[in-house]
Amino acid sequence: MRIAVIGSSGRSGRAVVRAALARGHEVTATVRSPEKADVLGPADRRVRIVIAAVEDVDSLRRALAGADAVAFCVGPGKGHPSTVQSDGIATCLTALDGSSCQRLVALSASGLVAERGDDPVLRYLAKPILQRVLAELFADLAIMEERLVASDLDWTIIRPPRLREGTAKGRYRSGVGRGVAFGLSITYADLGTAFVDLIEDATTIRRAVTVAN
Repeated sequence: MRIAVIGSSGRSGRAVVRAALARGHEVTATVRSPEKADVLGPADRRVRIVIAAVEDVDSLRRALAGADAVAFCVGPGKGHPSTVQSDGIATCLTALDGSSCQRLVALSASGLVAERGDDPVLRYLAKPILQRVLAELFADLAIMEERLVASDLDWTIIRPPRLREGTAKGRYRSGVGRGVAFGLSITYADLGTAFVDLIEDATTIRRAVTVAN
């Protein structure tokens, strides 16, 4: 499968690239500038690096040409507008309009919503605190999700809790349309694996999936 990773120079995007390659897929990695390509590590013939800005429809359309699936890993960063995720998904949807590629998995956050399956600490303490502290970020994520849900794509929303560095545990828990009890964090490496699992899993199409270690 040819997987296009939007936001591949970020920690989540890099994890998805590594997981996709480990699974035997080919990858198109989008980066905003040639300098950003260095963070992807040693050159790999299975990786096509494309310079594309998430706000530029034309460059994104070129990057997504020939893709079988898209991993949308755009997140807030220094110098990015507060609407980078909602604007980015809108650009991505426009770039995919008329394309043969229908599969898209997009990164969100489990703290955005209280769900069936949450334990009391998550539901009544952790998530309400996060929703206040990260109100601007979560407002943008909510719009991103709404735009994706309204599309005709075969989308899946992946909602991890706190992302952390560290060695992959090699396993994770997931909840389709529900939370994961005591799911407080997940390593970037395990998130990358979960991303690729969901891309390959047609049963999660048009569903939101919570993942956690």
